[in-house]
Amino acid sequence: MKNTIVILLLATIGYYLGTIFFGIGFGDAHFANGVKDTYLALTTSELKVANTVTSIVVNFRGFDTLGEVTVLFLAATALGGILYKKRHAVGERTVLFPASSIVKSGAKLIFPAIVLLGAYVFIHGHLSPGGGFQGGTIIATGFLLMLLAYDNFSVNHNVLSFIESFAGIFFVAFGLAGLLISGTFLENFMPVGTMNDLFSGGVIPIIYILVGFKVAAELTGVIYTVLHEKD
Repeated sequence: MKNTIVILLLATIGYYLGTIFFGIGFGDAHFANGVKDTYLALTTSELKVANTVTSIVVNFRGFDTLGEVTVLFLAATALGGILYKKRHAVGERTVLFPASSIVKSGAKLIFPAIVLLGAYVFIHGHLSPGGGFQGGTIIATGFLLMLLAYDNFSVNHNVLSFIESFAGIFFVAFGLAGLLISGTFLENFMPVGTMNDLFSGGVIPIIYILVGFKVAAELTGVIYTVLHEKD
């Protein structure tokens, strides 16, 4: 019975995937010159976004971006599960080269600036180069610096889990809102404003901010788990 259900589910998924694939229309006149001109035109005329890469990643290929952050989440979860029983307690991290007082003071001084820079990068992802993945990685790098400089520096996993879950849930929620309001998942259903303004682009900057928080939380959790692994 179980095998029959699995086969039916796989057959149903295969049918719909095949329908979508063969319905794309490869070689049609609509795709003869590619999609770059359409992306470039719609980015400024309809989405009011200055960064074309952002409009592609978050809007035109937003579902693909959701898949990418899901893969990152699964990888972080798998790594945490593998190393969970091999971790030191908080503050019992093995340090091969203890940091000097100069390194500690420098780390404490620039850590807020690193976090601020990361936040700036993903908040302005629709206006300038950068975005959620880049900004989240910068923030995680700041936490890595503090973990390397201070033996007793700890990260609250409950807070990281909350941030990651909050960002992921609202990412999907905005996608479903676009589906309900405009008929397409992750459709830009909010007012797009004026191009080059901070509050422009509709849902695009909001989604990139959520991606930034999600990436920062997941990478920080991975770094913290790896550094606390027992020998």
